Amino acid sequence: MRSILFVSCAAFALSAGGAMAQDSGDGTIEEVVVTAQKRSENLQDVPVSVTALSGQALQERGVTNVIGLNNLAPGLRVSSGDAAANPKIFIRGVGLSDFNPNSSSGVGVYVDGVYVGSPLAQMAGFYDIGQIEVLRGPQGTLYGRNTNGGAVNITTKRPTQSFAAEASAEYATYNAINLNGAVGGPVIAEKLAVRAAAQYVKDDGYTYNRVTGHDVNDTDYWAVRLSALYTPTSDFEALFQVNRFVNRGDATQPQHRALFPATAAAVGPGGFCAPAYYGTAQCGDLFGYVDTDGDNRALDANQEGKDKIDLFGASANMTWNLGSVSLVSVTAWSWAHRNAFENTDSSPFQMLEINYLARQRQFTQELRIQSNDAANSPLKWVVGAYYLDETVKDASTQDVLRDLRPLFPDGFSLADSVAAFSYPYTQKTKGYALFGQADYSFTDRLTATVGLRYSADEKSFDYQSQAEGGLIVLLTSKQKKTFSAWSGRLGLRYELSEDASVYATYNRGYKSGGFFGGLATTPEELEPYDNEKLDSFEVGLKSELLDRRLRLNMSAFYYDYQDQQVFAQALRNGLTVLVLDNAASSEVYGAEIEASARVTQNFRIDAGLSLLKATYGEYSSEGQDFTGNRLPQSPKVTFNVAATYSHPLPSGARLSGTVDAAYSSKIYFDNSNAERLSQDAVWVAGAQGSWISPDGTIEAGVFARNLFDETYKVSISNIDSLGVDLLTLNRPRSLGVFLRYRY
Repeated sequence: MRSILFVSCAAFALSAGGAMAQDSGDGTIEEVVVTAQKRSENLQDVPVSVTALSGQALQERGVTNVIGLNNLAPGLRVSSGDAAANPKIFIRGVGLSDFNPNSSSGVGVYVDGVYVGSPLAQMAGFYDIGQIEVLRGPQGTLYGRNTNGGAVNITTKRPTQSFAAEASAEYATYNAINLNGAVGGPVIAEKLAVRAAAQYVKDDGYTYNRVTGHDVNDTDYWAVRLSALYTPTSDFEALFQVNRFVNRGDATQPQHRALFPATAAAVGPGGFCAPAYYGTAQCGDLFGYVDTDGDNRALDANQEGKDKIDLFGASANMTWNLGSVSLVSVTAWSWAHRNAFENTDSSPFQMLEINYLARQRQFTQELRIQSNDAANSPLKWVVGAYYLDETVKDASTQDVLRDLRPLFPDGFSLADSVAAFSYPYTQKTKGYALFGQADYSFTDRLTATVGLRYSADEKSFDYQSQAEGGLIVLLTSKQKKTFSAWSGRLGLRYELSEDASVYATYNRGYKSGGFFGGLATTPEELEPYDNEKLDSFEVGLKSELLDRRLRLNMSAFYYDYQDQQVFAQALRNGLTVLVLDNAASSEVYGAEIEASARVTQNFRIDAGLSLLKATYGEYSSEGQDFTGNRLPQSPKVTFNVAATYSHPLPSGARLSGTVDAAYSSKIYFDNSNAERLSQDAVWVAGAQGSWISPDGTIEAGVFARNLFDETYKVSISNIDSLGVDLLTLNRPRSLGVFLRYRY
């Protein structure tokens, strides 16, 4: 019944503009300004598939980090098996599941123009946000390497020349607290303005540990950002920022699912337990343990860990207006540290425990010269250069089968994998790029785009695989290689009218090759993997209809995906190992629709729909053939909808309510497409209601997130050799109250 209700709402949402906006008042859909092409433009004038999410919309949805963006834009999937690092970001099926600190996703994350390359730093809290743009498809010209899936472009609120202050407080289930504040204004009139923003998020945890009697999976982090905008003349501005983020919350404690059958009746696919016997005494892990109570919010963990993350960043974004052109410089320096202890097996025994120790340092410099908008010039252009200097150091340790140590005279046995294995390495990268893009208007209606970028990454890799704290050295490797590639863009955009345009584009994107940064057991695993390449062909329509009461944007795309970098957990000689290699090819195609309808002056509906087909071509790894399988994290259908209604009161105050829902069809977490490593289709809904004061400065209300308390898997780590699947589950229902102040 619930599914029927939601499907009906979905159909209504995508047709509401045409059916109901004709009866609306004089309200229209507001103009959305984006910077997807490194300059401010109307969303409808940009021949790129872009979803823009305002800071207010993020606040209403309870989005506090990048994970919260999951399914808020068509084709966007975001999840993580870690608490405060390594988000797995996929757009249209393109991304990477590797959680090692030297890996790079196929989706770039940018904050105020600065590339956030390290997966250690991409989970920093979202606060004082102006807007987030989700760019779908390769962004190889203006954004460069590692954006063949797309980019997430985050813009924070800038200092202003008038005093401004904001504050919000939320209290919710599990004693969850979310505090945000920002204050700023002029220091020297028209020359220097500053802004300070901060966030504090904490809760008690939503999973009960029966061994210790504690609640685990708690959240505990804070962040602060200081900004200064210096404008000594009308032709120059400099935005300086310093930010800090500290996480001290729990490491993710997943649910334990035993796989080894204890009876013949329990044997299922692949020799593992049949699903009907999960959580029964007829299944067990390598040590015979099984969690039998069926409670997804309780577990037995002998140890509890923390995911300690420390981040620091500083940047300077300067723009000189030189008349017909502008010179833009973006300089940034950052570091990220992680020290996380993880009771990986999530059981009462010491079967597998991991201590992640990683450090990353990054310096970037971008210089651009670009044309200023001139009404009499048919040409808009930008040329630039980019430099990156990054160092990643990792010293993680995997303590395997510690409870079996008393069985061996030396206290360990490499032959039986009873030991502490570590893999210290240092990877240094120096990246260089030259790029340019030009848009030329042949007529008032027809514009052509051409862009080209050359990128090169010089990577050095100093690796050692060892056991028992360096007592035994298993592998050593010192390598150096340069990965380079051309990427670019061709496009045509034609204005059908003032309110509608069509476009066709070709984009080449690439992701740099590199070196595997996990625990290697053979020299072959340390051989460099190649660049992956993606050729994208896309057509689209952008329109505003019914006197601009309805915005309707549509696109269709086809990807030719070559040398795809694929991460997997595989069984080799009875051991579960991590593998990162290049698949031969993949084919991806689909279509997307986004609609915003102002049904009446006070009633608005926003919706997005994605249809996706993403499959491997010829791909075999570790003796398994994955040809024709669906790519991980690539649901065939995703849908999201939000409806907001505002009701004015005689006092001048307003009542406001928002309901939202998101749907994802079935996904697989693994290249094998094994049923046990999948999540069936799921709906998630939320709601918010509030009272807003007559002057709009105070808002108080209530909210519900995951309204129907759906439980579903967001990540699965399969350790076949130990007989266990580790299931990371979503957060349960959250009911809360909030108070917000704006000045």
